Amino acid sequence: MFRRQKSADAGAKTPPSGDFVVVVDEAVNSFLVMFHEPAGFRAEQVRSLRNRLVAMNPDGEPKTLVITSAVRGEGKSVSALNLAMAFSELEWQKVVVVDADLRRPSCERYLNLNPGPGFSDVLLGNATLDEALRPAGYRNLQLLGAGSTVGNPAEILGVSRIDDLFQRLKERFQYIVIDTPPVLPSTDAGVLSARADGTLMVVQLEQSLKGQTRDAVRVLSDMGGNVLGTFVNGVRGQDPDSDRRLAYEPREVTED
Repeated sequence: MFRRQKSADAGAKTPPSGDFVVVVDEAVNSFLVMFHEPAGFRAEQVRSLRNRLVAMNPDGEPKTLVITSAVRGEGKSVSALNLAMAFSELEWQKVVVVDADLRRPSCERYLNLNPGPGFSDVLLGNATLDEALRPAGYRNLQLLGAGSTVGNPAEILGVSRIDDLFQRLKERFQYIVIDTPPVLPSTDAGVLSARADGTLMVVQLEQSLKGQTRDAVRVLSDMGGNVLGTFVNGVRGQDPDSDRRLAYEPREVTED
């Protein structure tokens, strides 16, 4: 397990060898700052979160990490993808992002990838893990998309199936970043959080309600989830555009 902590503060686009995927910059979701602005201030904030999570994993064992929110619209999917990209920058780290939001999947769309076999198909035995995994268009990062639409997602999230899949993913990857539905509208996040090593709550500043966030954390904890902390989106004033003291671009070198 990750060591619990009260809170967590808020590259190159080369696919793994042996596979090839072309990702057009303009088609990738603009909020994926690790893709569009890898040297920018916001990407550094994602790396700061990554570094804290790595520090909470001193044994270096493969870890499963659920990314969720209390309600929809708080940026959980974008945060999951950005964090997965940040993990994949680390040397010798193989990373996979799993779209376990079977109700409103978005990872393939945000990465501008066509839908394919994924999480639901592997759980139902309709596809092998090898068939479902594919390059995400970013260094050392693989994607396990949501897969085929299912009538009742809660029915296929059996504990034994999830445990088996998570174990197989740990045999291949150092970090497994899992995007789930929000906590309060469904039980999916609680089920997945209870099977993962840690859970990170995403909160949208000036949109999230404190009561909803508290309720979501309580639900996850009651179901056995290890809530590591929160990642706050939309913090105003904390960027180089509003405070030049936060800018630190490389100095230009001029020849004599």
